[in-house]
Amino acid sequence: MTTRSQSSTASYRAATVRERAALITAALALSLIACGKAKEKESEVEPPRPVQVEAVRRGPMDRIITANAALYPINQANVTPKISSPVKKVFVNRGDHVKEGQVIAELEATDLAAAVNESKGLVDQAQAAFQTTSRGTVEEDKAKATADLEAARGTLEAARKVYDNRVELVKEGALAQKLADDAKVTMLQAQSAADNAQHHLDTLNQVSQREQVRSAQAVVNTAQAHTANLEAQLSYAQVKSPISGLVADRSVYPGEMAQPGTPLISIVDISQIVARANIPANDALMIKVGSPATIHAPTGDVAASVTVVSPAVDPNTTTVEVWITAPNPKEELRPGVTVSVAIKAETIQDATIVPAEAILNFDEGGQMVMVIDKDKVAHERRVVIGVRQGPNVQIVSGVSEGEMVVTVGGLGLEDKSKVVIQEATTTDDDDDDDK
Repeated sequence: MTTRSQSSTASYRAATVRERAALITAALALSLIACGKAKEKESEVEPPRPVQVEAVRRGPMDRIITANAALYPINQANVTPKISSPVKKVFVNRGDHVKEGQVIAELEATDLAAAVNESKGLVDQAQAAFQTTSRGTVEEDKAKATADLEAARGTLEAARKVYDNRVELVKEGALAQKLADDAKVTMLQAQSAADNAQHHLDTLNQVSQREQVRSAQAVVNTAQAHTANLEAQLSYAQVKSPISGLVADRSVYPGEMAQPGTPLISIVDISQIVARANIPANDALMIKVGSPATIHAPTGDVAASVTVVSPAVDPNTTTVEVWITAPNPKEELRPGVTVSVAIKAETIQDATIVPAEAILNFDEGGQMVMVIDKDKVAHERRVVIGVRQGPNVQIVSGVSEGEMVVTVGGLGLEDKSKVVIQEATTTDDDDDDDK
C-alpha cells in the first residue's frame, strides 16, 4: 500500500509541472504577440523627413537658346594666279601672318617684260606722230595748197592773155594759126592745174585739223592701251595677298607651273571668328541681329553677338542658320572647331522663378514641385515649366511668389507628409570660394 501511494503522488507532481510549463509557455507567447503589435503600431507613425527649401521669387529671366556650332574665319581667300607661268619664288609658309597687298609669291615673267618694253617703243612713235600733227602739219598743207592755187591762177591768167593776144594777131594776119593753137593748149593746161589746186585746197578745208589730231590721238591711245594690258600681265607675276590674315595652306613650290583658277596659297582672317549654328525654326523667330551671345569653346567662354540670321529655312532639317561673331585677337579660336553657343533671345522681366532642383516628374508625365505649408506639411503641386536659365526655372503656373518649395529631399516624399526644414550646408570648397 505504501508503494502504490508513493507512485500516485509522483504522478500527480509530474502532471502539475507540465501544466505549469504549458502555462508559462502560453504566457510568453502572449507577451511576444503583444510586443509585436506594439512595435507595428509604433512603425505606423513615421518621423518627419528632413528637407531643404527655398522661396519662390520673381525677377527678370533670360530666354537662352543653345545649340552646337562650327567655327569659321571672318574672311578667307584662295589666292589664284591670273597668268600661266612657272613659280619663281614663294615668300610665305603655313602659319605665317600676311598683310593685304603683301607679295607672297613671284612667277617667271621675262617674256612679258620684253613685250612691255616693245610696246612702250610703239607708244613713243605714236606720240611723236601726234605731236607733229598737232603742231601744224594741216596748216602747213593748207598754206602750200593756197600758194599753189595762187601760182596756178597766175599761170592761167598769163596763158589766157597770151592766147587772146595771138588770136588778135591771127585775125590781123600777122601770126600763124598754129601759134594761136599752141597758146590755147597752154592756157587749157594752166586751167587744169588751177582746178586741181583749187580741189586740193577744198579737200584740205573739208578735213579739219581737229579730225587729223583726233586720228593721231587715237593711234596713241591704242598703243598706250596695249602697253597697259601688257604691264597688267607683268604685274600679275607678283602674286599679292588680297586680305590680311594667316597662311592656312601652300600648295606650290618654285619650279612648278601655276595655272589660272588653281589656288596657290590659302589665307584665313581669324581676327574675328564666326560660329555657324543651325537653330530650330521656331526658336530662330526670337533671334535678332545684334542679340548678345556666348561661345563656349575649349579655351573658355567668349562674348559674342548675332551677325546673320538666314531668311530661309532648310527644308531638310527645318532649321535656320545663324552666325554668331566674336573677336579673336589672340587667335585662340581656330576654324573647324566644334563649340556650343548660347544666344540671349529675350528677357522676361517679371518671371516666377524656382531652383531647377525643385522640379520633379510625375509618373504619368508632367512636372510638379513639393510645396511646404506653415505647418511643415508637404503638398504636391503640378506646375507648367517655361524658360530654363542655368540653375533656375521659370514657372508659368502652379506656384506663387513667397511659397516654399523643396530643393533637397523631395524625391520620394509623399503628399501631405510632415517634414523638418534643414539649413543648407556649405562645403569646404564653398567656404574657400567665399574667402
